[in-house]
Amino acid sequence: MPAATARYLKLNDKDNVAVVTNDGGLAAGSRFADGLELVEAVPQAHKVALVDIGKDQPIVRYGVPIGYAVDNIPRGSWVSERRMRMPEPPNLDALRAGLDAFVPYRKETTPLSGYTFEGYRNPDGSVGTRNLLAISTTVQCAAPLARIAAERIRAELLPRYPNVDGVIAIEHVYGCGVAIDAPDAHIPIRSLQNIAKNPNFGALPLLVSLGCEKLTPERFFPDGSIPESPLTRAGEPHVVSLQNESLDGFEGMIAAIMTAAEKRLALLNERRRETVPASELVLGLQCGGSDAFSGAAANPAVGIAADMIVRAGGTVFFSENTEVRDGIGQLLKKAASREVATGLLDAMAWYDAYLARGGADRSANTTPGNKKGGLNNIVEKSMGSIAKSGSMPISGVFGTGEKIPVGAKGLFFVATPASDIVCGPSQVAAGMNIMVFVTGRGTPYGLAEVPVIKVVTRSELAKRWHDLVDVNAGRIVTGESTIPETGEEIFQTILDVASGRKSKAEERGIHNYMAVFNPAPIT
Repeated sequence: MPAATARYLKLNDKDNVAVVTNDGGLAAGSRFADGLELVEAVPQAHKVALVDIGKDQPIVRYGVPIGYAVDNIPRGSWVSERRMRMPEPPNLDALRAGLDAFVPYRKETTPLSGYTFEGYRNPDGSVGTRNLLAISTTVQCAAPLARIAAERIRAELLPRYPNVDGVIAIEHVYGCGVAIDAPDAHIPIRSLQNIAKNPNFGALPLLVSLGCEKLTPERFFPDGSIPESPLTRAGEPHVVSLQNESLDGFEGMIAAIMTAAEKRLALLNERRRETVPASELVLGLQCGGSDAFSGAAANPAVGIAADMIVRAGGTVFFSENTEVRDGIGQLLKKAASREVATGLLDAMAWYDAYLARGGADRSANTTPGNKKGGLNNIVEKSMGSIAKSGSMPISGVFGTGEKIPVGAKGLFFVATPASDIVCGPSQVAAGMNIMVFVTGRGTPYGLAEVPVIKVVTRSELAKRWHDLVDVNAGRIVTGESTIPETGEEIFQTILDVASGRKSKAEERGIHNYMAVFNPAPIT
């Protein structure tokens, strides 16, 4: 095989492994330009030993040990999962003790000005990227009626209100059959409350209740929890209770929801997009179906775009507890204050305890697909995952389901589970108005509530999933683009989609269920 055809990607001068970039991998005997020859076949995105690695010696990627050799690994060998053991997690108590010498992270940057998008201003000062009517539900029992009503509204009413982007029913499995006053029960409750207040919904959402649930409308929206808006001033009831004795059967329930919805559609239809600065972006970052190129190419490019939004005065947040746990030391170095550093450690400790209650640890995160894509363990996955957070100081930490206050600017960590379908609703609750989602193996993930921009790590996947991909970061791997160039492309795509251009997931109507995280007991 000609030397020029064999390629690998090395990330750090300290690394003693590199990742094979060739589509389909490489056969034994393949020789790289530097003279390294493979002693066995290595699949694409998997690691090759650049030097002889002795038993119990560290296997280094990203400049840090991602594992230790179970046995001697000769130069040119495939460094597979079975050839390494995982390091112990960073000790949180030791890191906490080290905060006595904490130094806040500062970074001198040039502000980024002149960038704008077309968004919808809200009464509370937030800005939406979409103008949606949201039908929220207090309990899963009401969800089928909300879903059917939304379908009818889209078909029968929405054509009369062309300035409304859509109608969605927020379905979930919470609200009854739960220990609603148990410790941690506040997490799903505040998640649902804050999802209903997402800036893309414009104002007070319509709430559909069954009538006998534990999460009552009064508990869902306590007095004073809804900011004043044209909807609240109109004095219209914002709750439809399906057990109301005045409603006559199924059609009566649907008609009641549609009547309340039409009043809101009329108000939402009066809204218009207006030019707003990029500082009004609230960007959520997530990845799923990750591979070894996620952290090497796509996530660093997303990090460039995240930095640009922060420099423009906007808000960016990243999440996924188990996918940053092994990189907590790096995150502490980016903390803007000791309070932030303590918050990061508290978030990791809470999640460690949560996993321990279930008899699991952070190693349970890595999926068979991750491993097939070259990620041997959660340590390697974590090192790549945190790359998408960019280089700016971490300005705050928020819990699952908490909302980032309007006007809070900078980079934040929102402590959520890593599962895509659980992380997404938590990020909607945090107040994002747009999401960037990175995938290496491929996933059709989407959200009805917030536009999702899909970034893929491999050109082969971008070609095969041409109608599902918004940005191809695989061109970084092949040398056709650079991380900064792709980062700027992602930034511009964010502005375009925020202004109304549909993402590929939106074009195809792809959206996932609102699987709200509930660590409390179910009765």
